[in-house]
Amino acid sequence: MEIKVNFLDNLRLEAKFDDFTVVADQPIRYKGDGSAPGPFDYFLASSALCAAYFVKLYCNTRNISTDNIRLSQNNIVDPENRYKQTFKIQVELPADISAKDRQGILRSIERCTVKKAVQTGPDFVIEEVENLDADAQALLMPIAESGEGTRVLGKDLPLEQTIANMSGILAELGMKIEIASWRNIVPNVWSLHIRDAQSPMCFTNGKGATKEAALASALGEFIERLNCNFFYNDQFWGDDIADARFVHYPNERWFKPGRKDALPAGMLDEYCLQIYNPDGELRGSHLIDTNSGNEQRGICSLPYVRQSDGEVVYFPSNLIENLFLSNGMSAGNTLAEAQVQCLSEIFERAVKREILEGEIALPDVPQQVLAKYPGILAGIQGLEEQGFPVLVKDASLGGEYPVMCVTLMNPRTGGVFASFGAHPSFEVALERSLTELLQGRSFEGLNDLPQPTFESQAVMEPNNFVEHFIDSSGVVSWRFFSAKADYDFVEWDFSSQGESANAEEAATLFGILEGMGKEVYMAVYDDLGATACRILVPGYSEVYPVEDLIWDNTNKALFFREDILNLHSLDDDSLQALIERLEESELDDYTDIPTLIGIEFDDNTPWGKLTILELKLLIHLVLKQFDEAKELVETFLQFNDNTVERGLFYQALNVVLEVQLDDELDLQHYETNFRRMFGNERMDAAIGSVDGNVRFYGLTPTSMKLEGLDRHQRLIDTYNKLHAARARAAGLSQ
Repeated sequence: MEIKVNFLDNLRLEAKFDDFTVVADQPIRYKGDGSAPGPFDYFLASSALCAAYFVKLYCNTRNISTDNIRLSQNNIVDPENRYKQTFKIQVELPADISAKDRQGILRSIERCTVKKAVQTGPDFVIEEVENLDADAQALLMPIAESGEGTRVLGKDLPLEQTIANMSGILAELGMKIEIASWRNIVPNVWSLHIRDAQSPMCFTNGKGATKEAALASALGEFIERLNCNFFYNDQFWGDDIADARFVHYPNERWFKPGRKDALPAGMLDEYCLQIYNPDGELRGSHLIDTNSGNEQRGICSLPYVRQSDGEVVYFPSNLIENLFLSNGMSAGNTLAEAQVQCLSEIFERAVKREILEGEIALPDVPQQVLAKYPGILAGIQGLEEQGFPVLVKDASLGGEYPVMCVTLMNPRTGGVFASFGAHPSFEVALERSLTELLQGRSFEGLNDLPQPTFESQAVMEPNNFVEHFIDSSGVVSWRFFSAKADYDFVEWDFSSQGESANAEEAATLFGILEGMGKEVYMAVYDDLGATACRILVPGYSEVYPVEDLIWDNTNKALFFREDILNLHSLDDDSLQALIERLEESELDDYTDIPTLIGIEFDDNTPWGKLTILELKLLIHLVLKQFDEAKELVETFLQFNDNTVERGLFYQALNVVLEVQLDDELDLQHYETNFRRMFGNERMDAAIGSVDGNVRFYGLTPTSMKLEGLDRHQRLIDTYNKLHAARARAAGLSQ
């Protein structure tokens, strides 16, 4: 994690990381102002807090109340060496906790991350640099050169060279990548989380049988998502980019909707129109991209090559972002390597959907077959030894598709997790199923898995597949676990050998789709210095329902974004119009505003937690529509999940409105005790919100210029790096 430090007045310091700011000072006796804890105080507190976190985690997974658990830490300083200290952590447990859980709680503290880091002894490297924002590779782990390097199935270059090439490309782009966490809880299963140090919203996860394979996976995913603009899906890119020579890619085309908002000619082909506009309801306005919001410019469309005949077909960027998420995108050492990965993912997810929604019972992989892969078997046995039964299934549907499944059961909670993996190689598909299962997860994380059900409707619900797509945490049918399989086991193999293996495997996978009667469209991106591609298989590789283009399109942001960002400058008529549009939209009141308008606010601010319900409430207050405001305040207090501070403000507002709306009550009779209960600052805000002196309490003013939105600006800064690189590659001036 990158922590940037600013020097404030006197000895005060400010550390900034992610969306947080920590201020440190020194005691007055050391010439400080004593206004905040010192750096060493934070260090001491970190180990106590970390120990308490693991206690809380243990208790939460076992439904043990922590109300009567107390924890403290004291540091005992060696009189002969002040740097040699003993940290004594003591826990007071209530009498009704069992002896087993008492030991479990103590063992949980042993797992404290701060404790382990201190005991291991971190290495410090202190150096001068010309630019803190440069040296992008410095935060990645060192990869030793070892002869020809480490070769793995499916990669056209050794892992070490792959990592060096990819991290070099990111450095050239000005991306400073840091490793936020590693996981290796069973043998031969590694995963990690990497992110842009300056914009942590840009992150990926990697997985593999070794740490090098996992790092290569994470870097490849990072580069694929940069190339495909995935980090910026649904986000507003600002007016400067919206009016630039190109918005998404230099080869984009813009189409003007026809008369009566008809779809323009030249966009999509007949095959796609049959899928995306079967009833003629899709209009041009549905396809305006939310990133630029430039309705005057038209529909931004991107060129894809139809694989059946090599023709170029233009797909609206809006359609891709709404329906496909990250499905079918990949980066590789070669185009063929990237194609195999893209197509494997498409089959993995489509077959997974067919199996789960069809409640298909899969055949077990025989033990003698698993024994051929001792590294994978060791990981499975590691899970079994921790008390998690594991089922290894052939998901090829009779040898038709290159897909495997590893399913974990948690007897402690009754939850299950079905993880799928795909690749032309049986071994690689099986390994991916296992590494996907544990990607970014601790053993405690396996306690949050949903329970199986016999309710078919719950399994077939479209949002259930979205959950499975995002992190495989959707619901699974009990019928999936039947010992009577719907298909026979097949020890399939779609792989090839030799230098052209990936090219031959890609051709095989394309051939399967062709045999299914599917048209396939591909875009290749190499203008950032890496080879990446995106493959669309209409009617097969979508994640969201096609109907979302009409009924739940992300460009609904265009109806609200400008007014919400200009909220503080709107007059009463504009505010009334905004609230009426929100009502007419029939959007869920608990939809959060950052998602609705495509703006990244700091999570720990009122803007970051703002929902449609709260926004309507605040508008009603400004318009002095107190009956409507009171009703929404009560709903907020009953159901809304916000900060304690925000909840107390609305409690104060609620009683002020109660008095305001009751002719027999007078605020001056209650104000003194209201202030004793809620404090002067909250009461000033509550009373001011009713009498009109305070507008939109807690929401700092902003506008379409995005001033003050540091988190969003950092995200756009990363996109500007890509935009500039694409312009250079195309020989365009920005």
